[in-house]
Formats: sequence, C-alpha cells, structure tokens
Amino acid sequence: MGINLRSPAELEKMHRAGLIVWDVLTLLREMVRPGATTMELEKYAERRTDEHHARPAFKGYLGYPCVLCASINDEVVHGIPSPTRKLKEGDIVSLDFGVEFEGYYADAAVTVPVGKIRPELRELLRVTREALDHAIDKMRPGNRLSDISAAVQTWVERNGFSVVREFVGHSIGTKMHEDPQLPNYGDPGHGPRLQEGMVLAIEPMVNAGGPGVRVLEDKWTAVTADGSCSAHFEHTVAATSNGPWVLTRPRGVTGPSW
Repeated sequence: MGINLRSPAELEKMHRAGLIVWDVLTLLREMVRPGATTMELEKYAERRTDEHHARPAFKGYLGYPCVLCASINDEVVHGIPSPTRKLKEGDIVSLDFGVEFEGYYADAAVTVPVGKIRPELRELLRVTREALDHAIDKMRPGNRLSDISAAVQTWVERNGFSVVREFVGHSIGTKMHEDPQLPNYGDPGHGPRLQEGMVLAIEPMVNAGGPGVRVLEDKWTAVTADGSCSAHFEHTVAATSNGPWVLTRPRGVTGPSW
C-alpha cells in the first residue's frame, strides 16, 4: 500500500482548498434553522463554491447528484438534499462537503442542531466532536494509524454511544479517496506509522443506539438500523513535525475542532 506524503508546498495548496470548505460549512451552519430545506443549503453551497472558483468534490462522484451531503437525524451519511425536506425544530443535520482546488482536495463535516435539541442529542454531538478532537491529537509522526481509530472508539464507547463500522475516514490529496482507509474503531499500535506529510480525512460517525446501518433505496442515504440518531464530524488533517495541522480551518484557530 503506497501512502502519499505531501510536501510543505502541497500542504499549503491543500490548506487553500480547506479554507474554502471551512468558509462554506461555516456559512451553512448559520443558515440551519427550522423551515429551511436541505436544497436551499445545497444551492448556497454550490454558488459559494463557484465564487471561490473551486470544483465541488462530491457532485458526479460515483454518480452522486449534489455538492453537499445533508443527513438528518437517523441519517448517518450521504443524505441527498431535497427541495421538499424541511428542517424542523429539534432535528440535527450533518453537513458533509468537499472541494477540489488547484488540483488538491479537502473534505470536512459538521453536525448542527436545528433550534433547541434534546439534551441527549446535545450529548451525542459533544461526544462525536470530542472524538474527532482526540483523533486529531493522535495525528503525529511516529504514531500508528490505528492509534487514531482507537482514540475515536475509546471515547465514543466510554460515553455510551457506538461507532459506525461500514464507513471510514481516508487519506486525501490529489484524489478524494486515497489509501490508507481509516476506520473509527480498532486496537492501538497497528497499521503504518504516521509520517510527516501524511494527510487524512478523519471523520467519526457515531450512533446514539447500535452501530448497525443500512442504505436506502436511493442507493446513497445511509441510516441507522435501529432508527437512532447519528452524528458526523470531520476535518482534513496533516501530520507535521509541529504536530497535527487541521487543513480545513484557518491557522490560529484553537480549541474544539468545531
């Protein structure tokens, strides 16, 4: 398995792509409100991407029809935006978005509350985001790939939730998906050593109930098997000699990943 290591110049290019992703997702978060349709979010994301002179990473990928994945409540990933699907007070919606810019890709996701949500959903979002934080902290040269996976699983299960196994994170660079894949579960100390210049899309997907999922008839939307809610947070992260570099947010942003 060949792992691509990116030069400092390439990481700068990926950061420029990542800042576009950050900009779009930050603005989409502000648009999330009761009554908004997921297609409104899609149209805005497409327009904003065009303003950045970037190319949407998802639209047309394996036939996917939109630039944005918008997954509501029990939808885990790959929810297709719809002009008739309105967000409701108390929902949670996961927004997954990526671009290609100047030949390099960046990918991120955030789960957003719609108005006031139940305490148990706030907890689901908190734990999933913190799982991403713990995983990012393992993105250091010398660690093993599965150290990242184990950090996610340990934190999620310690807090009473479950990790989705069918969908995984991945390396990313001049292609959307590169090797290696990055499961969100596993024992530490396995897999290739992380090296300077390695870039991964780290993306915990966490269910409030059991880990099982199924894919709907649209061949894209994955939902929890038991109907429980699911959350998804993601950043594109580089391993550097100075520690993890989150490429999908501005330099100088500290604290929680989202």
